[in-house]
Amino acid sequence: MPTSYVISPTRGGLPQIVAVGFRRINKMLQEVAPEFAGQATVEVLDVGFEEAVARVKALHALRSIDVVVAAGSNGGYLRQHLDMPVVLVKVGGFDLMQAMTRAKRLSSRVGLVTYEGMAPDMAPFSELFELTVEQRSYRTEEEALSCVQALKNLGVTVLVGSGMVADLADQLGLTGVFLYSGDAVREALNDALEVARASRIELAKRERLNTILAQLSDGVIAVDQQERIQTLNPAMAQLLGVLPAQWLGRKLSELSPDLSLQSTLRLATQELEKIERVKGKALIVNRMPIIEQGVLTGAVLSCQDPISIQRVDRHIRTRIKPEAPGTRYQLDQFLGQSAAIERIRQLARRCAGSQATVLLMGESGTGKELIAQGIHMASDRRELPFVAVNCAAVSESLLESELFGYEEGAFTGARRGGKIGLFEAAHKGTIFLDEVGEMPVSLQTRLLRVLQEREVLRVGAIEPTPVNVRVIAATHRDLMAHVERGLFRLDLFYRLNILRIDIPPLRDRLDDLLPIALALHRQVCARLRLDVERTRPLIDALVEQAAPYDWPGNVRELENIVERMMAYAETAQVRMTQEAAAAFVQATAPELLASVPMGTLPPLKARQAETERAEILRVLAECSGDRAQASARLGISRTTLWRKLKP
Repeated sequence: MPTSYVISPTRGGLPQIVAVGFRRINKMLQEVAPEFAGQATVEVLDVGFEEAVARVKALHALRSIDVVVAAGSNGGYLRQHLDMPVVLVKVGGFDLMQAMTRAKRLSSRVGLVTYEGMAPDMAPFSELFELTVEQRSYRTEEEALSCVQALKNLGVTVLVGSGMVADLADQLGLTGVFLYSGDAVREALNDALEVARASRIELAKRERLNTILAQLSDGVIAVDQQERIQTLNPAMAQLLGVLPAQWLGRKLSELSPDLSLQSTLRLATQELEKIERVKGKALIVNRMPIIEQGVLTGAVLSCQDPISIQRVDRHIRTRIKPEAPGTRYQLDQFLGQSAAIERIRQLARRCAGSQATVLLMGESGTGKELIAQGIHMASDRRELPFVAVNCAAVSESLLESELFGYEEGAFTGARRGGKIGLFEAAHKGTIFLDEVGEMPVSLQTRLLRVLQEREVLRVGAIEPTPVNVRVIAATHRDLMAHVERGLFRLDLFYRLNILRIDIPPLRDRLDDLLPIALALHRQVCARLRLDVERTRPLIDALVEQAAPYDWPGNVRELENIVERMMAYAETAQVRMTQEAAAAFVQATAPELLASVPMGTLPPLKARQAETERAEILRVLAECSGDRAQASARLGISRTTLWRKLKP
């Protein structure tokens, strides 16, 4: 029966030691074990070899065993079959001398049988004590029996050795002298205690390291000198689609040749930022040797997902600049009180609740970008990037690399490491394609693929990058007319024209002129530190003077005129009477006076208006009076068509 001196059964308490031995060594272990009460929990098992292995494993399953103590061939067997530290009871010179002294009292000719290797040279001892010593060694119980039998045949009657040898000698009618002493057992238990403490310190370090590795988004594998996997963190297990327990202890190159660390272990050199395809995924792989106190003890491999790195980079840049340029407006800032403007705000709010592409149609200066920003800020993407690009302001070659990005070395002058495009920069957010009608046909095909497949192929790349981006496009062009002239792809038009908002020009909603002008006036006065009330008569005079004006630049033109008037009013001592205000407006905004009633137009402009009207009537007749079809062919809105037909 096993003897247990239990002080603390918990893993976090005293070290857990199992001492294994039968026959004479077992009795000695039981005698010495109580001396370690309070320092360790020592359990003594009276078994050996296969049965000892099974018993130790069963105990380890119930409570973690730190170290095993055994002697002789039994200890050697346990070392081969247990995956835990095994401390052997070693025979010292004093133990040997004591045993040989006891043997000399019985015979002048003694046999010494030791496990695995001969004992130290006994010649000096033999000469000093006038003793003849016959030495033998064994590895198995069968070899031990053969050694004892051979010594008996030589006439040796006293044998010194382990408990097994002493018992075999007694069985064959010889005298067995036990080689081990209590001091040897005591020293072995002390060594086991130190091994257990060191093992627990190492285990605590390993558990802490594993906790840290478990939090990493990078995949990590660590191997020993034989490339056996010691650590595999959850991120790596997820990348490879495996369970860590299935890989631990096995050779990495056998499980995944693509990730082999054999070269790193052989050359002890690091290999950083290498792009490799592992199980169908492109990964950034780093290989580094582990060198401890100048000795190579293993290697570590880390993997990173390039897409994750790009997302982190975008996330950081987003957090550094939360107020990204162009994200200043809300839908409520789209000014106007007319029914048309209220309807546009309602449509924009509905668009914000959808993920579909939005197409904004309207003349230059009508507030298309303000609506785009408002939709973004009213959507669930408001905390993420809003990226705007004017497709008409960039050359075709530059626009391609700006929109889609490029790989390192894609063209002469490409910067090291490549560059992400605006679609990738807007990942999870919104991209605003202003003047999309001006996009070259060659790039329209690439834009169509982004909209269809939700992935971007960088210039010079062979693998697409998935993107999740909301697209809002805007144009002042009649895209269907562009389609008829071969300047715009019909399939792209249908991809863009899902949620559509037509923004009327300022001349078709003159009721909004005053509230818009007043809002702009307040903004400019705040910036220039002017008295709003003192300069208010200028705005009233502006609205009155601009009654017949066409406003070709729409709200942007109105904003410019208000800015000009306030800038001049700051330096001029204007007396804000009605007459003075009107004169000031006429002097600072003479373009407003260029529009007068039709009957007083100069002959050239009158003829141009008549020619335009005649062309509209002709197209309208060809369309059988269908104003929608006629306005589409002419490239103007139905509101503009109706206005130009007015007598």
